[in-house]
Amino acid sequence: MQHILSAWAWVVSIGVVIVGFFYVAAIWMVTAPFDRGRYHAGRAFRQLAMAAARLNPLWHFETDGVAPPDPRLPYVAVSNHESYADIFLISHFPWEMKWLSKDTIFRIPVMGWMMRMARDVPIKRGKRESVVSAMQGCRDRLAKRVSVMIFPEGTRSMTDELLPFKDGAFKLAIEAGVPILPIAVAGTRDCMAKHSFAFRRARAKARVMAPIPTTGMTNQDVAALRDRTRELIDAERRVLQRELAAELAGRTRAG
Repeated sequence: MQHILSAWAWVVSIGVVIVGFFYVAAIWMVTAPFDRGRYHAGRAFRQLAMAAARLNPLWHFETDGVAPPDPRLPYVAVSNHESYADIFLISHFPWEMKWLSKDTIFRIPVMGWMMRMARDVPIKRGKRESVVSAMQGCRDRLAKRVSVMIFPEGTRSMTDELLPFKDGAFKLAIEAGVPILPIAVAGTRDCMAKHSFAFRRARAKARVMAPIPTTGMTNQDVAALRDRTRELIDAERRVLQRELAAELAGRTRAG
């Protein structure tokens, strides 16, 4: 049965992408003259991820925490990275963020077109010139008062342990003078495992935490900011894991 539901979820997701392209394109055309940061086109694109997740019969997603009072401040949002499903989950937060994403995804027909309309930022891993260009792109989005979203692990972790966080997101936040916005994710590893495109039954949560100011920080503070953020995210994701386990145990007893 799960294989059938997974196939159905793929059909629904592809349908959402194809139909949603016209929705995003319409928002892009209407708002482009006055929305330099492509906030509205980006938000429309994230709504497609929300729709695909809600129509997936195998997934149950929740988000909570204290939303930033002014999402246009902006922020450098960072999160742990468990699977591709993280993107669908984090898109549920009710504000727009431009995603730093692998350049290969931008080459996917329709999906890549919408990412460009949303002004997400491509990066080619291992290429210094691409990293420099991507960081410049992130600074451009922040200057237009739109937050950016970065996975500081750089790739999905194969185990339950966080990978080391890279410096880029934290150096960017300090140089741009914007706060770090930590987000903890749990449960998405069960939604779609690494090296697999099959959907699996899972419950997942994401929690946004209080922003970490960078006022007065210099590049000498990058390592301390990085390590502090990693510790906060690691601790909170473990809280989320316990909450998910308790919910599962409660449903099992009720059943």
